[in-house]
Amino acid sequence: MKTINDIISSIEFDEWMMEVLRAAQSLNLPDWWICAGFVRSKIWDTLHGIQPRTPMSDVDLIYFDSAILDEEMEKEYENQLEQIFSDVPWSVKNQARMHLVNQIPPYASSVDAISKFPETVTALGVKLNDNGQVLLSAPHGIDDVLNMEVKPTSYFLEKEERVAIYKKRIKEKKWSLTWNNVKILY
Repeated sequence: MKTINDIISSIEFDEWMMEVLRAAQSLNLPDWWICAGFVRSKIWDTLHGIQPRTPMSDVDLIYFDSAILDEEMEKEYENQLEQIFSDVPWSVKNQARMHLVNQIPPYASSVDAISKFPETVTALGVKLNDNGQVLLSAPHGIDDVLNMEVKPTSYFLEKEERVAIYKKRIKEKKWSLTWNNVKILY
């Protein structure tokens, strides 16, 4: 696995991932992406030869809808997804309201939100276009995730309190216990 096309192909050949993506697409949410561990874990599992896949605590589906900021709508979407695909631990979040939760300036889009995730290796998203093809968003590129080098996004380096959040997450995630070639660089 060396390129964006390699990542996309590995997802396209993973029937479970494609079913998850199709379930998410069926909601017709604006500016939706499945992100973070869903993509990172696939890449790291592949690079480590891990099968079956590493269990996920959740599948993060994000979208951007500034017209409806009610958190209850997110729960409704989770319920709808559970009806479609019940064995997936869905987590649905409207990025148009997450700035209120995180007490930061508003995001401009879902990709803007992804770019401000704590780690470059987590700042990844995938979705299906109207033709059912996989699209990948990688605002910080793919080098870090492919090289298994964990570092904060530039956004998380801007303020000490964000650096502290990043460092706490790294301690809690313990990624190198699952993927032994992962290197924490910051």
